[in-house]
Amino acid sequence: MTFTITSPAFEQNGEIPARYTCEGENISPPLNWSGAPDGTKSLVLIVEDPDAPDPAAPRMIWVHWILYNIPAAMAGLAEAIRSDDLPDGVREAFSDWMQPGYGGPCPPVGRHRYIFRLYALDRMLPEMHRPKRAAVERAMEGHIIGTAELTGTYKKHGRCRSASGLSSFGEQRIMSIG
Repeated sequence: MTFTITSPAFEQNGEIPARYTCEGENISPPLNWSGAPDGTKSLVLIVEDPDAPDPAAPRMIWVHWILYNIPAAMAGLAEAIRSDDLPDGVREAFSDWMQPGYGGPCPPVGRHRYIFRLYALDRMLPEMHRPKRAAVERAMEGHIIGTAELTGTYKKHGRCRSASGLSSFGEQRIMSIG
């Protein structure tokens, strides 16, 4: 069986609905996965935008969400899952929004790609107390036994809603990198 990650909210390379972005409710989309390799002990989810700040001249990868120590037996995440709703043992790392938790697409210019990458690991990761991406990746080194990807796209249609869940610091930061 092939290791896959999908969402009922959008298709591979399809547009992510505004509901999951800074122009909507800024909630996480529902995600489903299957086919993790034999020997999988935990999963890591990293959601990133490789097109920041401008897809015509990308300069960085913007991290939107990191979860680690997802139980291997889990088959997905519910829509709008919050930190308090995560199963025991699942940990969140800091995103580039400078906080844990999901931060949806909010591209300053153009249509960006958002990659939901799921890693199967042959071990649980140690407690790292809200690490950043680099620390999670260092802990994963030598333990990745499978990878699955789902890519969605988004281009802003208007202004971010004030109820988006993004701090003004976060919005100022993303605008300043453009």
